[in-house]
This record gives sequence, C-alpha cells and structure tokens, in this order.
Amino acid sequence: MSADTVFDKDKLLSELSIENWIMPMVYAGHVSCVVWLHPYWSQQIQEGEHRMDVGRESSTSTIRVTCKDNYFLSDGLYVRKEQLENSKPLRLSVVRVHPVKPPHTSVKGLDTKQELHPGLCKKARTDGREDGAQPLSAASDTLQPAEGSNIQEQHNSSGTGEEDHDDDDEGSTSYIVERITSVLGKTDAYVLDIDLDFFSCKNPFKDLYSEEEYSILKELYNFQVPDPSADEDELDECVDRRTHQLEDLEAAFADLLENDDDETVERWSRNPGMSSLTRLVSSLKTRNPNPDYEMVHQAGLTCDSVELPHHISSEEEIDGLVSAAQLFLKALPRPTLVTMSRSSLDEYCPVEQVDSVQSKVLAVLEDLYGDLDVYKEYKNCNRDSPNGQTKSH
Repeated sequence: MSADTVFDKDKLLSELSIENWIMPMVYAGHVSCVVWLHPYWSQQIQEGEHRMDVGRESSTSTIRVTCKDNYFLSDGLYVRKEQLENSKPLRLSVVRVHPVKPPHTSVKGLDTKQELHPGLCKKARTDGREDGAQPLSAASDTLQPAEGSNIQEQHNSSGTGEEDHDDDDEGSTSYIVERITSVLGKTDAYVLDIDLDFFSCKNPFKDLYSEEEYSILKELYNFQVPDPSADEDELDECVDRRTHQLEDLEAAFADLLENDDDETVERWSRNPGMSSLTRLVSSLKTRNPNPDYEMVHQAGLTCDSVELPHHISSEEEIDGLVSAAQLFLKALPRPTLVTMSRSSLDEYCPVEQVDSVQSKVLAVLEDLYGDLDVYKEYKNCNRDSPNGQTKSH
C-alpha cells in the first residue's frame, strides 16, 4: 500500500481488507503494540516478541517494515531501517493459546449439549497506551498461517491439547496473562479484536483446487527461506528475489487471463522456476475451460514457506478455546471496544460453525462485561470485514 494512502480516508477505506489494516494504523500513529493470540495450528509468525519500525520506503513510497521474520520477508515487505521515512515503532507479541476444559457450570452459549443460534480485515486494534504514551492494541485473530504435520504431531503428543500443563507453560492461562500484562497496564485503553476463525479455521482454496494443483502452486510460489544468520545484504537479495518472483507470477496469470493458448503458456513456462505452469493450466482446464487465473494467483500468494491453516475444530475443541479466552480475558482490564470478524463469506471460518461460535463468544463477553450493544454490520453489507462491533454498557 502507498504510504500516502493512509492519510486519504476514502482511498484508504477502499483499499483496506482483513489482512492488511494493521500496518496502516501503525504508520498513522494509532497503534504501537499488537498482541496476536493464536491456537496451535496457526504458526504464521514465530512465537515471542518482535520489535520493528514501520514506515514509508523512500524509493517506492510504500509501507514497509524492518522485521526479519519470514512472514514479512516472504511478502517482500522487509527493508533496512535507514530506508524508511516517518517511521513508527511497533511491538508485536505472538502468544500461543492452549484450549482448556470448559467448567461444569458453563455460561450460556458454552453448553455443548444445547443447540445454539446467533444472537457481531487479516488479517480495529487501536488506541491503547503504553507507559502513558503511544497507543496499544490487544488482538486475538489468525493472520494467514500454516498447518503442518509436525505441528499436528506435537499437539497430539501432548494429549487432547486441553490445558493440563504447568501454570507457566507456553499456552497456559498464566503464560498468556503474563505476556499481555507486560504491555498492557491496568488503566490502559485497548481494543479487543476477535476473528472467529481463531476457534475453527478452514483453508477455502483446498476446496477450489485438486491436491495436485495445490502442490504445483506451492512449487511455483515457494519462498526460499534465508539462513538464520543471513546479513543485511543477503536479506536484501532475498527480498529482491522474492519481489521479482511474485511480480513475474502476477504478470503471467494476468497474461493468461487475456489469452491462455498453448503458445502463451509455453512462453511463460520457460521462465526460471515456472516450468510446472504447463501442468497447472492443463489440470485447471480439465475442469473449467476458462479458469479464474486471478483467483489462482491469490491462492498461490498464500503458498510461501508455510500454508494457510486448515483445522476445522470439533465442538469440544471450540469449547476449549472459548473457555481459554474466558479465563485470560477475566484476568485483563475491560476493553474499550470489542470488534469481531466472522470470516464466513470467504469461508475461513466454516459456514456451518460460525453462528454457533459467535453465540458462544458473545455469551462469554456478556458474562464478563454485562449487557452488550451488538452492531451486526455483516447483515447490512456484502463484505464480511469488519463483521460487527460489540460495545458493553
């Protein structure tokens, strides 16, 4: 995004979406701290503290960051600090959440034996204060992450995943509260942003493409992760290589939108790293003579060093995560504002589960904060982001 867009309200709102709105808020000076809470299947960003600067990159006038995590490198967003203008500090805290066993006396909406119905953009976490200065935000959502067999095995090896760990273990309630309160004071204002795909998450592209097609996309869009000891010059080369890779793929699929005859496909397939494009197009055309190449490119962009998370939770798992949220929220100051995203139109939160999950989360919020004023924006618009705002009396 162009840095200048941040200060043009109408243009900014037209370009914002669930996956790109945090950095513009940081650059505008509204947010200086984000706490991202994630379940075990969402491994997009490394656990721990990430301190970075967010600013305007001088040569492109776009918003860039100084964080060296693969999440930012794979999107080509990393630059050196000296390349930034009007930079703002950001403290990103990544905190894992383990599910816990729901209490026997469940709050309304958490009773797994009762059928529940609804009663609330990547992925507004604004306006807190750290040391009486910059704004602070606490967030609970999922930013486009990764499922992996090794992660699943680690989870399975620890049992059900429900909290039976020592109090200070990673993912426990005490661990979560300690991490959040290290940046959030008792009197600080903050926004609690909840994405319902935190509780159950689907990768919608797995329904659109075959296993072979998805495998080819991962090959085409694969991100070469730099060595952990890489110096600044090597990181610059990594980002430059990645940027050109994504630009070439975008150009290829834009060209195929205009003309996907054999000659065009063959020409692009001769590019380095794009030989499998021929197989991909051939496979796509067996099911649809006119593939949506723009959607294919969007799916490819989610395939870098990790995949999007794909974990459709059982009711027991959902209840365990809702209970975990209830426990750590009870230990935190009352939020100034609660925003909630359903993520159901794009199917990141399974359509058949979203209403039930929403009811359970709202029940917890009402139990903690009292009567709620709920604004269901998703009922008045076609887009699913943002999906609603909840205010407590």
